[in-house]
Amino acid sequence: MKNVSITELRANLLKYLKIAQHGEQINVTSKGRLLATLTPPVAQQNFAKDKLKKLANTAVIHDVISPMEDVWDAMK
Repeated sequence: MKNVSITELRANLLKYLKIAQHGEQINVTSKGRLLATLTPPVAQQNFAKDKLKKLANTAVIHDVISPMEDVWDAMK
């Protein structure tokens, strides 16, 4: 993981974005304090698939078409 000052980042933004794009994390600092971390892009499709898999493990499927026993005002 690289550390770079905000001044250096501003001067060479494209260089550091390319480094992050290729998989390296970059910590951006100001006066020695951590401001942000640039990380490689997350594959959105893989991220969505992982979230759906986690949801599938906890999901409970019920009949959503048939009315329930309770009568709603909208059904009157």
